[in-house]
Amino acid sequence: MKGIAKAFGGRPVLEAVDFDLHGGEVHALLGENGAGKSTLMNVLAGVYAADAGEIRLDTEPVAIRRPADAAGFGIGMVHQHFRLVAGFTAAENLLLAAAGRNGIASTADAARRLLELGARTGLEVRPDAIVGEVSIAERQRVEILKVLAIGARILVLDEPTAVLTDGEAETLLELVRSLARSGLAIVLITHKLREVAATADRVSVMRAGRMVVAGRPAAGMDAAALAQAMVGEAPPPPRRGGRTPGPVRLEVEGLRVVRADGVAAVDGVSLAVRSGEILGVAGVGGNGQSELAEALLGLLEPAGGRISLEGSDITRATVARRRDLGLRLVPADRGRLALLGELSVADNLALADVRGGRFGRWLVDGRAMRAHAEAAIARFAVAGATPARPARLLSGGNAQKLVLARELGHGLEVLVAHSPTRGLDVQACAAIHGGLLDAAAAGAAILLISEDLEEVLALSDRIVVMSRGRIAGEVPQAGAREAIGSLMLGHA
Repeated sequence: MKGIAKAFGGRPVLEAVDFDLHGGEVHALLGENGAGKSTLMNVLAGVYAADAGEIRLDTEPVAIRRPADAAGFGIGMVHQHFRLVAGFTAAENLLLAAAGRNGIASTADAARRLLELGARTGLEVRPDAIVGEVSIAERQRVEILKVLAIGARILVLDEPTAVLTDGEAETLLELVRSLARSGLAIVLITHKLREVAATADRVSVMRAGRMVVAGRPAAGMDAAALAQAMVGEAPPPPRRGGRTPGPVRLEVEGLRVVRADGVAAVDGVSLAVRSGEILGVAGVGGNGQSELAEALLGLLEPAGGRISLEGSDITRATVARRRDLGLRLVPADRGRLALLGELSVADNLALADVRGGRFGRWLVDGRAMRAHAEAAIARFAVAGATPARPARLLSGGNAQKLVLARELGHGLEVLVAHSPTRGLDVQACAAIHGGLLDAAAAGAAILLISEDLEEVLALSDRIVVMSRGRIAGEVPQAGAREAIGSLMLGHA
């Protein structure tokens, strides 16, 4: 890729970027959220057409204007937000993507191909599994098998470990190395320096739409220098402490949530969060944290127990009623539960307040919405955002800032923040953490659910550990790392 340029709404996102990739290598592409790395690879994958520049494959210039062009040249991309139809089976998703290529003309062909590739790569999936009913890790397997099945020789993985546990991430990175050894050319978009050291042959770094480190050997690369290249200047550490907790705002007593298979995902959880306090919930993913967050907001109906907000029983209350009482959510999956990508930034910021009449009772006041959006964009430094810009065009970190700008706004009393910085770079993490700390300092009660132990330790006033759907114990001092680890593993 030579001299690639791309702008959205007159704002440059890529400025004369060069990038090269060799067969049989893993080339790590680093950069903070909004640096342009995903946009660059979306140009290669045909999602966006470049405004300027040239792409050559095997020394020959090629025109890539749409995803079908890229697929025809053997380029496959696994996006950070999966491109799968939730109601289809794995085989049906492959059939849809293949469009008759590589001998895949029926669901039977697709199922057979998935089984063959799964056995060869170790990414085994059930062809008849409904995608919307399987785990995030299993969906990712479907995505990778899908692009391999339609003949990809260039594989782009966009933040592939962002939503995986440590064990799942390690397994995936081993597969990446194996695929490279088989001859595939692989681009690994990441901001995790340890993944570069463990997996990459070469590394490039982008910042603010430009390539600042181009294709250097990964062996012996200095982590501090890479971090400096990515972010320019390290953000200050979180400023936790100095708050005096007030009265209890959120209280959960004996909460029980049962999954569709009859197993209790949340089994008798009790906790309380006070005004001005951040209560951290640590634990390995898959131990009931998602079900706890969704039950608190009203997306899942409890099988037992009680939820109180400011002394009012909201166990059976609607989502709207909970929001009216000041309960807010920053979910782990912002694409599914927090943002509507095709709507504008202003629309997304106003979603929670239109029903209450904040922007007009009978007719929506567009000027008031735009003014509100401009103020929120400035306050939370949402880079690349304008009131009219579709939310889907924001980078991951800036999309999360957009969610935070809405949820920390008017009427906030209690915030449930589930993995608020998952998949974000250092600078974006610092901004999100600062917003949470500011909200607590202003008197909000915050329940922080995170698999990132460093995040929990840095922000929490108290910490409880969730294991197998239960609260395994409370650690009064946030620095008690060993006690937390023991409780997470169920050894305490």
